[in-house]
Amino acid sequence: MSESRRSNTSGLALSSLLSLALLVGGACGPNPEATPGETASVDTSGENAQGTPEAVNPETQTPAPSFQDEDALAPSDQEADALAPSDSEAVAQVPSAPAADPAAPSQEELGTTAQAAVGLRTVAAWETLFLGRWNSEHTSSFLPMSKSLDSWQFYNLGYGVDGNTAMYRATGKTQYLDRALLYANNVVNNARVSSSLPRSQFKDSYMGWASARSDTVGQEVPLFESYCWRYVTRMLRVIKETPALYNNSNYRAQYDKLLAFTERNMFEKWLKRGANSYIYRVNTHMASHWAYMAMDLSRMTTDATKKATYMTVFNNINRDMPNNTSSLRGQLKTSMVNPAAYFWAANWGSSARPGQDVAHGNGVMAYLVEARDAGMEWTAADMQKFVVTLNNVIWPSATRYANYVDGTGSGTGWFNDGLMKLGRYDANLQRRLETHKVGNNTQFYGNGALNAKVLSGQ
Repeated sequence: MSESRRSNTSGLALSSLLSLALLVGGACGPNPEATPGETASVDTSGENAQGTPEAVNPETQTPAPSFQDEDALAPSDQEADALAPSDSEAVAQVPSAPAADPAAPSQEELGTTAQAAVGLRTVAAWETLFLGRWNSEHTSSFLPMSKSLDSWQFYNLGYGVDGNTAMYRATGKTQYLDRALLYANNVVNNARVSSSLPRSQFKDSYMGWASARSDTVGQEVPLFESYCWRYVTRMLRVIKETPALYNNSNYRAQYDKLLAFTERNMFEKWLKRGANSYIYRVNTHMASHWAYMAMDLSRMTTDATKKATYMTVFNNINRDMPNNTSSLRGQLKTSMVNPAAYFWAANWGSSARPGQDVAHGNGVMAYLVEARDAGMEWTAADMQKFVVTLNNVIWPSATRYANYVDGTGSGTGWFNDGLMKLGRYDANLQRRLETHKVGNNTQFYGNGALNAKVLSGQ
């Protein structure tokens, strides 16, 4: 069977199966950046209607429920066979004591946060909830997504990488990092040279994947790749910044391979294909994914020229978009409904209400939180304004969720991909998140655990 026929057939079949699986027990939440055509006008963001749930039936737009609780305390046989090296080998090589996280806020910035955090759900309690879904999400969603030849599957795969990376950061247990690495390695192993992809619009020497989604069949889609890969670079940075991992031959080999692939076949690829089209994207959330990756790569690369390129992209998106009249910093305004909160619009140069929809705002916040913790551009004062934005404007009461950052509209309450990460800066917000019933999956629980670790002052 030809490569193109095998790729398209398997990708479409898997896509259909996963749509069904997500309906009856999906791992994910709102899918804000499902992009018909990818380069559509800024008015529509080239995506589904704002605020659409992430894991949805494309026919009904019905939100997918989370997995049911079940025992999942150890890797499955399927995963054990697939891991190279195995979880047990990695655990034996690296101590499982919680790792120091150099990106965490300083003690001075935390102030009395640790004291305020007394009585919050512990990391261990979050981990127990995480383990109740760990294997079911892995076997039914994330593992098959990672083995797919369809780049559309990688979009939701990013949540699996993020949840496992967060749980490793919270606990130091390498079984979680190993699973995130497994997903990234599987995706890279299925990459093909662009010129061999029958319907690629580029046909060049970079490695990539074709989409099997109906509106982008055969195309290489930067959104699908970047939405996942921001979490791959964050995982790689964890390895780089954790001596016990970076100095371990097993993890170092995987790190070196994935970093080299990322630098050439993710960042350089889309930069060379057209930065204004594929890096400096048409709205805040899509551009933020590239700022996230540029930040991470700038902290890992050993090449001064590459570092300068990454920092240029990082600073441009934050401060001076070369193809637009604004930037992420320029978009932020004082909220018109709460002066202690932020307001921003998704469209560059706009300050019109209702502003950014919450579903896409998660993607922006996922980047801003990590940039703040890395001490790059975004500050503790910024985070406090975002905390108020979520705690008082977007989520004014237990079951009332706004659809937009000005507090208007009726939203889903899905905060997993970014907004819930603000819990690491505010114990009261974290306490609310403990009782939140939307999006209770491994990404939610993993980041809840990481919030708890940061709040405890560790």
